Amino acid sequence: MHPGGFSPGRACRILPQIGQEVKPNRLARGPTSWYNAGATNGWGSSKTQFVKEARINEQTVVIAQGLVKFYGNFQALYGLNLEVRRGEIFGFLGPNGAGKTTTIRCLLDLIHPNWGTVRVLGLNPQANPVAVRARTGYLPGELHLEPSLTVEGALRYFNALRGNKGDWDFVRQLASRFDLDLKSPIKNLSHGNKQKVGVVQALMHRPELLLLDEPTLGLDPLMQQEVLRLLKEARAGGATVFFSSHIMSEVEAVAERVGIIRRGELVEVAETATLINRALRRIKVRFKQPVDSSLLAKVPGVTLLSPGDGTSMLLQVPGEMDGLIKTLAGFPVSDFETERPSLEEIFLAYYEADRKEVK
Repeated sequence: MHPGGFSPGRACRILPQIGQEVKPNRLARGPTSWYNAGATNGWGSSKTQFVKEARINEQTVVIAQGLVKFYGNFQALYGLNLEVRRGEIFGFLGPNGAGKTTTIRCLLDLIHPNWGTVRVLGLNPQANPVAVRARTGYLPGELHLEPSLTVEGALRYFNALRGNKGDWDFVRQLASRFDLDLKSPIKNLSHGNKQKVGVVQALMHRPELLLLDEPTLGLDPLMQQEVLRLLKEARAGGATVFFSSHIMSEVEAVAERVGIIRRGELVEVAETATLINRALRRIKVRFKQPVDSSLLAKVPGVTLLSPGDGTSMLLQVPGEMDGLIKTLAGFPVSDFETERPSLEEIFLAYYEADRKEVK
């Protein structure tokens, strides 16, 4: 079975405009231009194929607007809006059940949203699903491999589905880096080694867009770092990388921008560094002599976490610290330490707010 269970010959439907329900017989047409679906970006090469499709900003690789998805009575996505820029690594953060996998499947037309529009690489994935998938490297969250095949047999199968565009020298390099034996039967592989096969099949044809659902899942720490290195190399070669994760440290390590999804809604999108910099800071201040902590607690935005003994105290400040620094200038400060929160702490803060809302 192809990753994610899709078949290149599967019937497709045209995705309607925002706010319109998806129906099999409904066609949506818009401004058109000639798009070179075979041209790549240095990350790889392929034959030229022209596809007439919707006009899109060349700097935006993925656009999702107003995505709504129901599974029966359960609503998985609530009008989700998302943009991924060309050449970036975008981390998609959320716990299990937040809507990460549903979003990725909608981007590839593996499932249909009930409302909303999607454009991937300038194409409508419901009108041109095969063209989108040919230019995309996809790793599903649950990869199903034929147990009777060897690793090489499985990879050759995936390669055939993509028109034999894979680079086998590159495949062997990837297998070597993952310590993966191409002659091993799939049925003998551990979960971690099967995950390696999934990563290799997503990368093997050097796609211009990588859509990876939890790519380091089940891998040991050394192999997790190897995956992150490969994502950086793919980006350096011109590819765009979109990957979901619930591991904050790996997103913080490689992603230029991060989106946080909570209960089917994208609650934050920002550059990773910006998100961390504008979050709460904890400041430990030591003084040469005891001071009145209440004077510092009166500074707008400053919270006194621990007054100490007057010669030291622990403060918390959201965002900029200009007001606190100016106030401290009037005190006999001997030491000043700042601790920025990790991306994990910021992420947990969103979900703590979510739990309070539920209560």
